[in-house]
Amino acid sequence: MSDDSRRISRRTAITTTAGAVGAALLARAGLAAQDTPAAAPSAPPDATKLPGLPTSAVSGRSPFVHPERTPTGVLSGPSFTPLQDLTGTITPSDLHFERHHGGAAVIDPQKWKLVIHGMVERPLTFDLEDLKRFPSVTRVHFIECAGNGRNAYRTPKPDMTPQQVDGLTSNTEWTGVPLSLLLREAGVKSKATWFLAEGGDAAVLSRSIPIAKGLDDALLVWGQNGEPLRVQNGYPVRLLLPGWEGNACVKWLRRLELIDQPNMSRDETSKYTDPLPGGKARQFSFEMDAKSIITSPVAPARLSKAGWWPVRGLAWSGRGRITRVEVSTDGGKSWADAELQGPVTPKAHARFQHMWNWDGKPALLLSRATDETGYVQPTRAAFQAARGIGTDFHFNYIRGWRVDRDGAVMFEGEA
Repeated sequence: MSDDSRRISRRTAITTTAGAVGAALLARAGLAAQDTPAAAPSAPPDATKLPGLPTSAVSGRSPFVHPERTPTGVLSGPSFTPLQDLTGTITPSDLHFERHHGGAAVIDPQKWKLVIHGMVERPLTFDLEDLKRFPSVTRVHFIECAGNGRNAYRTPKPDMTPQQVDGLTSNTEWTGVPLSLLLREAGVKSKATWFLAEGGDAAVLSRSIPIAKGLDDALLVWGQNGEPLRVQNGYPVRLLLPGWEGNACVKWLRRLELIDQPNMSRDETSKYTDPLPGGKARQFSFEMDAKSIITSPVAPARLSKAGWWPVRGLAWSGRGRITRVEVSTDGGKSWADAELQGPVTPKAHARFQHMWNWDGKPALLLSRATDETGYVQPTRAAFQAARGIGTDFHFNYIRGWRVDRDGAVMFEGEA
């Protein structure tokens, strides 16, 4: 079969599976670019000797900078944020992690509707213009997939990068309307203790959420980092539950039904229920526990010489602010406080840094986060004793990076 025939067969298969719109989205996301190898980037010998680039409708990154999510082309599954390539705390919108159950839904904003019904005094239907007429707020919060860290826990490998270990978390400036305003507008009945949030994607994902969260800090967001949501992150509107597992922050939101008990839908019975030792299971374990990860130095880097090196990383907690991050360079025998680079805000990523004077000997780098409730990130041994090897969600134990004498850095999955 010729190369052209192979390409046609592959595209035909994608179209059959996802439909013409889905195939076009995959192509625009980079699938088509894989057919043609990218040319090596180049720059003029002296940029002061000739005019630079003209203005453009949309700017791009330098041709020498190419962070990417991976894997791509997945309809039901994840694509990980390259944590090791980022600075600061805000994740660029086009690098925010993805986790889909039936592909990213493409929805016409002119046809989008949100229905609020069930145990309410006044069932309501909103379009996008209606929603934007309410007073809006802008807040920075992380979203983390409940399964973030599963691969590193189950099958750790020395060459794993932070992207592969924990790349299903991202931190965004969100803009939207407090859900409490809409619930008050609808008149929630006193016996309503939960609401069902339903998405408009092919999987029609739905989750039951306690009404207390809806009346607290829940948002219906349409803005992301100063622009409309990206399609992959729920355009035109998604539910945001700050500090709670990502699957509960339903994308492409289309329906909220007020109910007096959990709906026990497919997405909270067949999955997102966490097996525990002794035949038990955790259910509705919404909050994401305090966690941290070193993002430099990490695999596959190699320290070039002994001396001072910054140990940098991210920490976050679904229960509020990160108040402390400690770094150990000797595998946990001793700990030193890292610098938290402000501002540190609730339920958001915090950047930390610790200067380390490497003596050229083998070392094991660890980070340990504490949040404002006093909760301390556990060791892997403590985590496994409480949750078991078969646990499936909320992997927040301490991660490690081993530095060899030659400076090679590797992921240490058993730290």
